[in-house]
Amino acid sequence: MRILFVCTGNICRSPTADGVARARVEALGLDWQIDSAGTGDWHAGESPDERATETAARRGYDLSPLRARAVERSDFDRFDHLIAMDASHERFLRRLAPGRAGGQVSRLMDWVETPAERDVPDPYYGHDDGFERVLDQIEAGVDGLIARLSQPSG
Repeated sequence: MRILFVCTGNICRSPTADGVARARVEALGLDWQIDSAGTGDWHAGESPDERATETAARRGYDLSPLRARAVERSDFDRFDHLIAMDASHERFLRRLAPGRAGGQVSRLMDWVETPAERDVPDPYYGHDDGFERVLDQIEAGVDGLIARLSQPSG
């Protein structure tokens, strides 16, 4: 299984999802490829936001090896699922998707059985507690994603 998480700049939400998914997949012994990207290249090559990194580290996730990059058309060939953090990212991916590849696109909260909200909000311009709330959502989304994709009917 190959999963790409996507947000705006690839410095807060998608690298957090990347780090959570990598840890969960490794703990379960799954042979999955996990990556993250942004809808733009504003932060290409940069490390995740310090607040995201610190929040994740408090829960045992290491985001330090991750570097921002932009989504590329070739990602639709390289990944089985492209997971958007919010509606704007989902629209971007569906417009970018070649041919029938739009079926690979979903929102992270679509993988949660009864999500309180469908979007993972951008914590960048808010307070530190926003990063905690986002991490709660991401953990639930990643757990739902792994549970559903790990089933034999996957």
